Parts: sequence; structure tokens; C-alpha cells
Amino acid sequence: MSVFERYLSVWVALCIVVGIALGQVLPGPVQAIGAMEVAKVNLPVGALIWVMIIPMLLRIDFGALHQVRAHWKGIGVTLFVNWAVKPFSMALLGGLFVRQVFAPWLPADQLDSYIAGLILLAAAPCTAMVFVWSRLTNGHPLFTLSQVALNDLIMVFAFAPLVGLLLGLASITVPWDTLLVSVVLYIVVPVLIAQGLRRALLARGQAAFDAALARIGPWSIGALLATLVLLFAFQGRAILAQPLVIAMLAVPILIQVLFNAGLAYGLNRWLGEAHCVAAPSCLIGASNFFELAVAAAISLFGFESGAALATVVGVLIEVPVMLLVVRWVNRSKGWYEAAGAAR
Repeated sequence: MSVFERYLSVWVALCIVVGIALGQVLPGPVQAIGAMEVAKVNLPVGALIWVMIIPMLLRIDFGALHQVRAHWKGIGVTLFVNWAVKPFSMALLGGLFVRQVFAPWLPADQLDSYIAGLILLAAAPCTAMVFVWSRLTNGHPLFTLSQVALNDLIMVFAFAPLVGLLLGLASITVPWDTLLVSVVLYIVVPVLIAQGLRRALLARGQAAFDAALARIGPWSIGALLATLVLLFAFQGRAILAQPLVIAMLAVPILIQVLFNAGLAYGLNRWLGEAHCVAAPSCLIGASNFFELAVAAAISLFGFESGAALATVVGVLIEVPVMLLVVRWVNRSKGWYEAAGAAR
């Protein structure tokens, strides 16, 4: 993990400061950027999202899907937690904390939007950063690759219906046309572009492919940070008025990450999977594809929405919380493997 990735939360915090400052000092240019829309899609942010996502998707080899049979128990746990537990648990936690516990201190007109942002965050399983977390825990690389490829394939078809269902259950109006456009723009098209580029680069040899990944890899983080500067330029007024909003939104996200990580880890141990499989399974169950969540929130609800802010809070706490989970997984390896020895 590079120094830049390790301190991603620091850079995100700096983006908050820079974005808020720009929004206050240069309100005219910021509003002009926000007005550059076509069919509710902001063009500058849309371009940044593609630059953010495509380098990550280049790493995905859908040819690895046949490997799921070798560790079907671990894959089963991954799919169960990612698609049957995580989105629904976040909807429950969002309703509990946003509509009940913290409601008196949150803007009443943004409660539904905050919950929508939390649901978008939880409905998108992690794609790229899970490779980093897996490497830090000595996770099985082929298992990590196959579970990410399978999750991405499922996400193409399941993301929109799942988000629509949960927003409906939370009594939030679903803009289906915008949601479907978001899926096409931020999942289907980037996947197709990335896979086309992947084939072209691999045709030149593995060394050329690895060199290209090394060159364009930093583009993802750079585009993410630029997007955050724009987001906080629009959100600055609301944040300055209620700075505790970020802390309150972080609570359900933190609980959800730790709950899902523990559930996936425990289920893999119960089923007898090796630690090198349980580690990436639990880590992908805990982390989120926050780049997609941010893009979808902007498209569905706008720059200045509570949904966009909620997804950005997910970015802010992702790295420190996941490093905590990585440490816990590594330190508990002896306990985990003792169960296998007892059998």
C-alpha cells in the first residue's frame, strides 16, 4: 500500500477544507461548474468518475470466474453478506440513526436523502481497494480476483433493482430513469471500456499491461480527490452550518462495516474455509465501491443533496476503518486457524 493510499483519509480531509474554501471564495465559478449538466448528469463530474473507475476495472479479469468453484463456501459467504445482508442492514441502521437517534440534530428536509446515500453506499460492493486489503492480509489472490469479478457481474444487473427496492421500502421516491442511466453510465459503459482496454494492453504482453496499470493507477485517486473538492464546494454552506452532520452519518457506516466484517469472518470460520480465503471475503463484505456510490448519488439527487454528502462520509472513513479491520484479521489468524486444527 503506497504512502498516498495509506493516508487517503488525510487527503480527503484536505479536500474538504479546499472545497469548502472554494465554495465560499469563488461561488460563481463553482455554480457554473454545477450547471454543466446533460440529462441530470454533471459533465465535469461524469468525466472524473470515469477516470476514477476505469483504471480500477482494468484489474478485473472476468475469465477468473471459473475459479469460484474451488472456494465455493467462501464465495457463498461473500455473496450472502454483500447482497442479502449489507444493503438491508444499512437501510435498517440508516432508519434507526438518521430518522430516530440523530433526527433532532439533522436538517429535517434532508433525512430521506441521507438514508438514500447510505443505501447507495452499501449496495455497491468494493471493486478495487479490496485488492489492497487482501494483499495486506496475505489473502488468496485468485479468490480475491474471482469474488470481485463475480460481484461486478452481479452489480451490472442487481444494483438498480436493489437500490430501487430499498429506497421504496424507506419510502423514498425512486427516480427510475435516472437510476438506470446511472447504472449504464457508471457500471456498464466503464466495464465495457475497461475490458476492451484490458484485452488491447494484454495483447502487448503482461509487462506492458503492468506498466500501463502503474502509470494510470494514480489517476483514480486524483480524480476521486478532484470530485470531492467539487462536492464540498457545493456542500460547504451546509457543513459549516452543521459540522456534526459528518460525525453523525459516520456512526451507521462504522457499525455496518464492523458488523459485516465480523459476520463474513465468522461464517467462513464456521464453514471451515482457510484464513487466506476468509480474509478477502470478510474485507469485501465490509468495504464499499464508494466511487460508484458518489456518482450515483450526484446523478440521482444532485451535488448539494444529503445523499451526496453521506456517500462522501463513506470515503472519509473507509481507509482508517478498513485498516482497523485488516489489523484485526491479521491478529486473529491464530484463533481462526485453531478452529480448523480442532476439526
